[in-house]
Amino acid sequence: MDSLTPTPTHQPDFQAPLEVTDGQHSALIDDTLALLSDGVPSKENEYGLREIDRWTEVLRATDKPGLAKIIQALTTLREQLTDASGESHDIAESLATLGAETSKVADEAAGGYGPPLAQLGKLLIKLGSTLSR
Repeated sequence: MDSLTPTPTHQPDFQAPLEVTDGQHSALIDDTLALLSDGVPSKENEYGLREIDRWTEVLRATDKPGLAKIIQALTTLREQLTDASGESHDIAESLATLGAETSKVADEAAGGYGPPLAQLGKLLIKLGSTLSR
C-alpha cells in the first residue's frame, strides 16, 4: 500500500431511517385496505406477509410516538401466520389488537390520514371477529 492509496473507511452497521412520503403513506393504506377487503389473507398469501413487512418498516422509521404496540402486534401476527400450528383464535386476537391500536392512532392522525386509518382499524377488528367465530 503506498501513500496515495485511500485509507479504507468503516461503514456503520446501521441503516438510515426510511424516508416515506405522504403519497407513499396513502398508497400503503390503500393497498392494505384493498388486501383486507377480500377477507383474511391465507397463510400461503405471500402478498399479505409482504404488506406486514412493509408496515413494520414504515412504522419503525416513523418518529411518531405510540406506534410500539402496533409494531409488536404486526410482528406477532407475522409469526402466527408463518407458524404451521398457528391458531385462528390467536390470529383473531392479534387482528383485533391491531384494529384497536390503529383506531387510536386514527383519532389523533393529521393530514387526512384519520378517515382511512379509522376504516383500516374497523376492518381489522371485523376480520378478527370473523376469524374467531
